Amino acid sequence: MITRNRLTTGVCIALATLAAGLGSVLPAAADEPPATPAPKVELVLDVSGSMRTRDIDGQSRMNAAKQAFNDVLDAVPEEVHLGIRTLGADYPGDDRKVGCKDTKQLYPVGPLDRTEAKTAVATLAPTGWTPIGPALLGAADDLEGGEATRRIVLITDGEDTCGPLDPCEVAREIAARGTHLVIDTLGLVPNAKIRQQLTCIAEATGGTYTAVQHKDELSRRVTQLVDRAAEPVVTPVATEGAGSCSAAPQLEPGLYTDREKIGEHRWYRVDVLPGQELRASVSVAADRAVDNDYGVLLRAVTEAGREIVRGEASGTGRTDVISSGLRYPKAEIEDGDDGSGKPAAEIVCLQLSNAFSAPASVKTTPGLPVELTVDLVDGPDQASDVAAFGLGRGWWLLGVLVLTGLVAGLLVGWISRWRIAVWRTN
Repeated sequence: MITRNRLTTGVCIALATLAAGLGSVLPAAADEPPATPAPKVELVLDVSGSMRTRDIDGQSRMNAAKQAFNDVLDAVPEEVHLGIRTLGADYPGDDRKVGCKDTKQLYPVGPLDRTEAKTAVATLAPTGWTPIGPALLGAADDLEGGEATRRIVLITDGEDTCGPLDPCEVAREIAARGTHLVIDTLGLVPNAKIRQQLTCIAEATGGTYTAVQHKDELSRRVTQLVDRAAEPVVTPVATEGAGSCSAAPQLEPGLYTDREKIGEHRWYRVDVLPGQELRASVSVAADRAVDNDYGVLLRAVTEAGREIVRGEASGTGRTDVISSGLRYPKAEIEDGDDGSGKPAAEIVCLQLSNAFSAPASVKTTPGLPVELTVDLVDGPDQASDVAAFGLGRGWWLLGVLVLTGLVAGLLVGWISRWRIAVWRTN
């Protein structure tokens, strides 16, 4: 009897312990944050008859696109759900009504089976029309559902041939749905009309247009766009630079958009504390026909007008976006200037300038699209970081160079006089 009671007591204690353990585990599991939904990307590929043209690295546009797709599929991040849609891949006839419905999903949006996707792409052959508008509508439907980020990447070599359904209006309709779907466009032919249409599609949804004429450029750009879909979404803040530093808007770390007219100067202000490093970069898009040979300059300047550091880049008409950047580390100090112990911030003025020119027929308004990134990070700790020495900070470097030249000149002069004196003595 005593043995049975002890056994019963032991079982009860074990069950109570198990229940307590489960009770402590279940709430913890419930408190875990929900998993981030997988970002969705659909590649929309033009397979119309014009893709037979052999003008990309000595091969047809279709073969170059297939090779680029293989590179892209190998590099797709595991967390991205990717799909592929085609346009103009099936109907070879002359019936416009039928040809303008020729778009289908080649590979469904979801976890990627690289072998299966590559096999599907390998079967494609240039065939029919160019129904860009219907293809974009189909791709938007393919990406419906969930809260994940969505991106369409359109690769084409021509204009839509299925009017009156304007693909630019289709892109605006997609943007109006409020699904935060971005459309990026890549043009395989540097044609002004194609550029205009693809730029309009991209800008309607906050995407980008890029002209590519080589297979490596195509694979690299598409890979960048797919990778971007996997990154946290940062919504750019619209700002308006001023004509002088004193009137410039105060910027915090973040991503900003603006418009700058051809030949215009824009100013922005950033507060940099001692021990911080300012990192700023800018991209200016040539969204219209501009002349060859242009440049972009980004300068960090003090309130008094002294240049601290600059970043500049130039182009020759072969790219649609030109970018530059700069770094400015501010040294640590022990006490603030006012003796309060609180470090005083330095106002740094960022000046953005461009050296674009355009034919008289090109509209100058609105200005060129500008994307400005501002970041403040901890300054460098190691002396091996060249920026820690302040190289490139204007007068500091100039003073060192002048002093070095003066000492070297005096030394060379003294040695020369000594050698002449010895020569005369002998």
